[in-house]
Amino acid sequence: MENILYEKQAGVATITLNRPDKFNSFIRPMALDMQSCLDDAASDDSIRCVVITGTGKAFCAGQDLQEATAPDGPEMTKIVREHYNPIILKIRELEKPVIAAVNGVAAGAGANIALACDIVVAVESASFIQAFSKIGLIPDSGGTFTLPRLIGWQRASAIMMLGDKISASEAVQMGMIYKMFSTESFVDEVSKLAETLSKMPTKGLALTKKALNESHTNDLRTQLEVEDKYQTEAGHSHDYREGTKAFLEKRAPVFVGK
Repeated sequence: MENILYEKQAGVATITLNRPDKFNSFIRPMALDMQSCLDDAASDDSIRCVVITGTGKAFCAGQDLQEATAPDGPEMTKIVREHYNPIILKIRELEKPVIAAVNGVAAGAGANIALACDIVVAVESASFIQAFSKIGLIPDSGGTFTLPRLIGWQRASAIMMLGDKISASEAVQMGMIYKMFSTESFVDEVSKLAETLSKMPTKGLALTKKALNESHTNDLRTQLEVEDKYQTEAGHSHDYREGTKAFLEKRAPVFVGK
């Protein structure tokens, strides 16, 4: 996988987009490889947290337009249906926390892949751009679903239609992302965050993620029933028993993710 670097270490799987000369823009083999990495992380019980990041100056510039406009390149329908939609669904359905570590510009599909992750952090020099309107397209990769829910309808509309570049600090202020780190501390902060999540009760985190996913379409009464169902399941987990026992014994819990 020359376009994706995939590493597993100490409970953390790191997916690194690796076309730095093209600002990590996607081509078909890269999109399919990323799907394979997400599938592997989902099926490997030793993995309890996933990090998605990029090499070089960019996180991801979205679709490689040279591929999209080539006479023998995939049509837009194929790109959306077979490349990006599966990536977004795999991120949201992965029963482990997924961190987007945005190391530079995140544009188009790249921005929306980041925003589909559970926790988004960025280096201070990063930026987010809904670049679609600049070439006559609409936001894809779940952007029209995710962004309005993060920052509100009005801001999302303006950002999508105008294609404004949003700095990392602005993204934090408007609730688009979780935190911003300095250039010097970014790698260490991402590593600490991933390590923390990898040692937490993964089953409970997975059920939290499921509940959040379902909340998008539920009314309050239905969501209370969802919480009832998943809280019951969490209450039967090994990590709940360990967490309560450790609390009563006044010691640090040792979670195993089950």
